[in-house]
Amino acid sequence: MADVIEVGAARDGAPPPAGRTRGRSATQRGNRATPYLFLAPYLVLFGVFGLAPILFGVWISLHQWDLQLPNRPFLGLDNYQDLFSSESAIYGDWWSSVRATGIFTLFSVPLLVVIPLGLALLLNRSFPGRTFFRAAFFAPYVLGVAVIGLLWRFLLDANLGLVNRLLGAVGLPADTPWVTDVPWAWVSLVGVTVWWTCGFNAVIYLAGLQDIPAELYEAAKVDGAGGWDRFRHVTIPGLRPVMLFVFTTTILASANVFGQAFLITQGAPGEQTRTVVWRIVDEGLRDYDAGRAAAMSVFFALMLAVVSVVNFRLFRYRED
Repeated sequence: MADVIEVGAARDGAPPPAGRTRGRSATQRGNRATPYLFLAPYLVLFGVFGLAPILFGVWISLHQWDLQLPNRPFLGLDNYQDLFSSESAIYGDWWSSVRATGIFTLFSVPLLVVIPLGLALLLNRSFPGRTFFRAAFFAPYVLGVAVIGLLWRFLLDANLGLVNRLLGAVGLPADTPWVTDVPWAWVSLVGVTVWWTCGFNAVIYLAGLQDIPAELYEAAKVDGAGGWDRFRHVTIPGLRPVMLFVFTTTILASANVFGQAFLITQGAPGEQTRTVVWRIVDEGLRDYDAGRAAAMSVFFALMLAVVSVVNFRLFRYRED
């Protein structure tokens, strides 16, 4: 009996065989490495096409990088200082483009957040032809900016455009300078952008609405909550993560506007609708000054990063 106890104790207290330990360790290492193996293709692509260009752009911004000259001397932060120096040749044009981008973002973002939400609430109801209307509102978004720009440039033309002809037919002014004067140029840019992209945000909202449990609305009805109360206390809290996504992506997309202004207003009147991205393109590809263009890009990216962080702080999702 004692022998049996000693043998059992030896089995319980003795370490497992060396071969089994090595096999188990190898398996554990393999399990830990599996997620990184799946992430490896993305990390390689991000490193080559994302991180490397960003770092190279920062490096360019620290040089006088004229695309027509072989020598590119190091300037340090001089290109960034030119953005804030009133004596710089690019100071006026740069801040004019920042102002134009700010105006467009300020007026387009609220509309692209509120109007799609209203559309999603309507399209989330059951009614005949609901699928058709869902597709109809989303359809403009599948068109490229070149198609949208050229189409509305023709429709909004002050002399030959269909919009002014229709307005004249109903007794309204038929000579509105939609693309050549302010504030009509801004009305055109914002209106076209809202018409073009609101369907995408509406689809995002619609997906979020369908994820809100129906039991919450039923419980609110039992408690005597009306339609407005259900919207405030059930719909809005349930859509908080979706609204954060929509608001952030809409700000970034509006701040990077280029194609609409380039094709519809062509910067008119003067250069009042020439945006930041347009200015960066001109500085780098027309004036061949890649250093200043890169400095503009880096500074603009930092501005958008700060806005995104503030947005996340204001609209971050709380479980309570």
